[in-house]
Amino acid sequence: MTRWAPVGLLALALVSAGCSDSATGTPARTAAPPAVPVRAGVATEKPVPLDITAIGNVQAFTVVGVKSQVGGQVTQVHFTEGTDVKQGDLLFTIDPRPFEAAVRHAEATVGRDRAQLRQAEASLAQRRAEIEQALANLARDTAQLEHARTQERRYRELVERELIAREQYENFRTQMAAMEATVAADRAAVENTRAAAAAAEAGVENARAAIKADQAVVDNARLQLAYTTIRAPMSGRTGNLMVQVGNVVKANEGDPMVVIAQIRPIYVSFAVPEQHLTALARYQTKDGLRVRATPPGSPASATGRLTFVNNTVDATTGTIQLKGTFANEGGTLWPGQYVDVVLTLTTEQVVTVPAEAVQSGQRGPFVFVVKPDLTVEPRPVETGRRVDGEIVVLRGVAGGERVVTDGHLRLVPGAKVDIKATES
Repeated sequence: MTRWAPVGLLALALVSAGCSDSATGTPARTAAPPAVPVRAGVATEKPVPLDITAIGNVQAFTVVGVKSQVGGQVTQVHFTEGTDVKQGDLLFTIDPRPFEAAVRHAEATVGRDRAQLRQAEASLAQRRAEIEQALANLARDTAQLEHARTQERRYRELVERELIAREQYENFRTQMAAMEATVAADRAAVENTRAAAAAAEAGVENARAAIKADQAVVDNARLQLAYTTIRAPMSGRTGNLMVQVGNVVKANEGDPMVVIAQIRPIYVSFAVPEQHLTALARYQTKDGLRVRATPPGSPASATGRLTFVNNTVDATTGTIQLKGTFANEGGTLWPGQYVDVVLTLTTEQVVTVPAEAVQSGQRGPFVFVVKPDLTVEPRPVETGRRVDGEIVVLRGVAGGERVVTDGHLRLVPGAKVDIKATES
C-alpha cells in the first residue's frame, strides 16, 4: 500500500500508541491531533475550450505600391503620409498640360476626318445619282433602238418588194445602227458610273475607318490625361511619401510613390505542429475556427476566423502554416507585429481543479479531497491540459467536490482539516 503520511508523523503515532501509565500499567489515552489548517478549492464542471497556442505574425490584407502610369512633374500631393485613405481618394496630380494638348490635337484630327467623311458621302451620293441618270438614258435609248429596229424591218420588206427606194431604207438602217451604238455607249456609261460609285463607297469606308482610328487616339489621349490624377486603388493606411511636389516621375519606373497597406481586415499568419492536422480537419467548420490574437503586453485582444490552411507541411520544421482573418476595426493589430495566437478547435464539458491542488506521488498525480466530515482522502487522478491556472481532471474527481490547494505537507489519509478563507 502507498504510504501517504510522512515518516515522522507515523513514528510519533507508534510511540504514542506504545506509552502506558507507569503507576497503573494501563495504556495512557492520547488526545486527538488538532485539525490541520489548509486552503481548499472546488472542482468545477464547465465548458473548457480546446486550444492550440502559437506565435503569429501580423500581415496586411493587401499591400499596393502606387506608381505613376505617365511621366511628368508632380504638381500636387493631396494627402499626409501615415494617414488613412479611402478607395478613390485623390493622392497625386501630375502636370496635365502636355496631355491636354495631346487630347485637343487628337480631337482636331477626328474633326478633320469627319469633314472628309461628309465630303466622301456627298461624292457617293453624286455617283449614285449619276448611275440613276445613266440607267434612265439607257432605258430611253433602248426604247428608241427597239423603234428603229421595227422601222428597219418594215422598210426592208418594202425595199425587197421594190415598193420604196433603197436609199430610203438605208436611211432607216443607218438610224438603227446609230441607236445600237448609243445604247452600247449608255451601257458603258452605266458601268463607269457604278465603278465610280464603288470607288466613292470605298472612300466613305476609308473615312470611317480613319475616324475610328483617330477616335482611338483620342480615347488613349484622354486615358493618359486621366492618369495625371492618381487615386487610391483601395482603402488603407499610407506609408512613407517617396516624392514631393516638383519631382519628375517616370511611367511605371523606380520605387513606388507611396505604399498603401490594407489593415481592415488584416491577416495573422502562424504555424502549428503537423500532428494537429487531424484535429483541424475534424473541427474545421464552414465559418472557420475562432482565432484570438493578443499583442505582447497589451490587455486587448482581437478575435477572428481561421481562413487559410496551407496545402503542404514544411518538411524542415514539421509545421503547417495557417492564417486568420481579423476585422481589426479597433486597430489592435499592426502589420509586422508579433502576437500570441490561440486557435480554438472546440469546447468540451470537463472537470477542472486549481493547479495547486494536483500533487505528484509515487503512482502519479493525486489530490486531497475534503470529505463532508472535514477529513481528507488522497485520490489518484488522470489529468489533462492546463487552462488559465486550472488543470483538467479526466478521471478521479467529480464536479462540486472540494480539494486542498495549500497545506499538503501536514496531511495524512483521514486527517482532520480546518479550511481557512482564501486571502483576497
